[in-house]
Amino acid sequence: MMTALDSPPLGPVLEDLVRSHRPRREAGSVPANIPHLQSPPFDRFGIAVATTSGEVFSSGDADLPFSIQSISKVFTLAMALSADDSGSLWSRVLREPSGTSFNSLVQLEVEHGIPRNPFINSGALVVTDHLMERSPDAAAQVLRFLADQVGHQNGRQGPFIDEAAARSELSSSSRNLALAHFLKEFGNLRQPAQAVVENYVRQCSIMMTCVEVAKAGLFLAQDGRGAQGAVVSRSEAKRIGSIMLTCGMYDAAGEFAYRVGLPGKSGVGGGILAIVPGECAICVWSPRLDSKGNSLAGSAALADLSDRTGWSIF
Repeated sequence: MMTALDSPPLGPVLEDLVRSHRPRREAGSVPANIPHLQSPPFDRFGIAVATTSGEVFSSGDADLPFSIQSISKVFTLAMALSADDSGSLWSRVLREPSGTSFNSLVQLEVEHGIPRNPFINSGALVVTDHLMERSPDAAAQVLRFLADQVGHQNGRQGPFIDEAAARSELSSSSRNLALAHFLKEFGNLRQPAQAVVENYVRQCSIMMTCVEVAKAGLFLAQDGRGAQGAVVSRSEAKRIGSIMLTCGMYDAAGEFAYRVGLPGKSGVGGGILAIVPGECAICVWSPRLDSKGNSLAGSAALADLSDRTGWSIF
């Protein structure tokens, strides 16, 4: 893997990526069941890189807030592991690719209420349930964590929960409620199903910019150390990265590993967080999605960035 010293200057590279990959025509789709994700123009495109040396590079719409959706699952997993002294979380959720839809009811029933991994919806509900054992408002815990990692914003608002969007999304969360009730029936949910889903939807409705997401994810590139000290251990940071690589891009994790070669986690809001261990965290955002639910332009831009810089774990 190239180091930062070997790589071309990042500023011009990011500017060229925006010129090359900003969508020029409507393509892809947005989630039909989440109304507020249908509003961003198709040509929005932003990218940011936060480095372990403390620099931040960005271009395009990198300072526009977007709904992080399932990128939040990376942060909730880290928070749950940091407070899981007994290791009990891994008895409730596995670490394997699902091979089915991210919201599959059939797989959860066949496997007796143990989700395949923490990045599919059922697994994320278990992680949220785990967080709620410390505080019933798990979404507020996540928001505080993100604000701490992002730090001072020079007068900007910083990460926030779009409560109106969360209420709208909750009104169409029947499948997530079904997953929660399945988990409850199998004894793998300790809090009320409705409360867990409400917290899950609120954490998915957190609004952040590319710059903020990159800064918040930087702890995974520097052995678990965040802006205010250790977030997780070095071992846990490595393992979160491994789950991102194998499970972070829905059913396209293998294709993303092949094309980009980095741990990544996407969200149906069009964002992708990618990690270059020891070097940087990258966030790209473009709202139109491919058939697997990943940002079309974002995935292409990350593959291009990996080729240009040599950043890869392989």
